[in-house]
Amino acid sequence: MSLLKTRTAKAKLVRLVVAGVVVCLTFSAAAQSPTASKGRTARVNHTVKRAAAARPINAEELQGLLKRDGNHPLLVNYWATWCDPCRDEFPDLVKIDEQYRAKGLDFIAISLDDLADINTAVPKFLREMKATMPVYLLNVADPEPAINSVDREWGGALPATFLYSNKGEVVYKHFGRIKADELRAAIEKLLGSRQEQ
Repeated sequence: MSLLKTRTAKAKLVRLVVAGVVVCLTFSAAAQSPTASKGRTARVNHTVKRAAAARPINAEELQGLLKRDGNHPLLVNYWATWCDPCRDEFPDLVKIDEQYRAKGLDFIAISLDDLADINTAVPKFLREMKATMPVYLLNVADPEPAINSVDREWGGALPATFLYSNKGEVVYKHFGRIKADELRAAIEKLLGSRQEQ
């Protein structure tokens, strides 16, 4: 065998050995990765609140969400990711949710985005806002009947915010960007009157 053929054979052998080692290391890392990843994920989930995820609802389910059982008042905000005033007010709503949830206020956000955005724009926005309240996406062909069932004075303009007593009566409503202090005052008044009963 000539020297050139020997060198070529050795080079091929070295390449095969190196390729085999790389393949073995890749499979080894892949086999360990899910376990290590699960451990990291579990630790992270214990220290960070999970962002809200939107669930589609129809008009009938919306009416079911608005019904009160006599225990807790309810704050409802109608919004969409494409609505600039909605985006502007959302950080205030997240703070209000954090401030009053432990005091007995239920809060839900109803998105009027397209259903196609339920797994893209909507969860991305909710993660950015660090929102943890229940979020629903109104999935109806024609939103007008659902809007009218909420409030005949509301033409569907966004954002729209409604505060219901624990008996289901609207005690505060605002069309357009909320004034956080005004909303807090309405919540305080509602929670105060509840405690007096």
